Amino acid sequence: MSNKIVSTIAQVAESGLGIVGVRVGTEEPAHTSRRLTDEVEIRRYDPRIAASTTVHADEEQARRDGFRRLAGYIFGGNTGSQKVAMTAPVSQSSADSQRIAMTAPVSSSADGDSWVIRFFMPSTWTMDTLPTPNDDRVKLVEVPAETVAVLRFSGGRGRDNVAPQIEKLSEVLRAHNIEMSNEPMTWFYDPPWTLAFRRRNEVVVSVPEGS
Repeated sequence: MSNKIVSTIAQVAESGLGIVGVRVGTEEPAHTSRRLTDEVEIRRYDPRIAASTTVHADEEQARRDGFRRLAGYIFGGNTGSQKVAMTAPVSQSSADSQRIAMTAPVSSSADGDSWVIRFFMPSTWTMDTLPTPNDDRVKLVEVPAETVAVLRFSGGRGRDNVAPQIEKLSEVLRAHNIEMSNEPMTWFYDPPWTLAFRRRNEVVVSVPEGS
């Protein structure tokens, strides 16, 4: 059996597992974690690299358009036509929050007009070794180390689904006297075809180091 056939079978199998929320060999950025409550955890992430694009559209359309642009990059739309492994999560945050995040940390939207979508790059790559995107709307950015509060949930990814989770996370942080460094962002770990109740979604907000 040829390597191409084996690879195709593997991709089909992984897609099938993705329907029920099973992620096979998908790298996540390195971090440490501790529980704040049963629902909320505090994570500390090391510096990492992301492929990033800004999309001017409503929240859901921006996520779709941004995903396509970034997928084009990692699937060969770059100098050398190199493939870069898909990682998790996919990050979505407001463009305004990202501008602030260059001097503070990172993140989700007030007016929904402009969104930053990011794929984090596998840890084996560096800024020197990553291929340059062919699409000038895709940028490679260095994301500094940061501490974040995270609340995980399943189900839909629309604003009506995400907003209650943001409020729940905010309430927990207020109860523990932890300030949010900026607005929350959303992270998505599964493809759109994953059954809603099996999806891993997270609302995430930067918090002061040592929280």
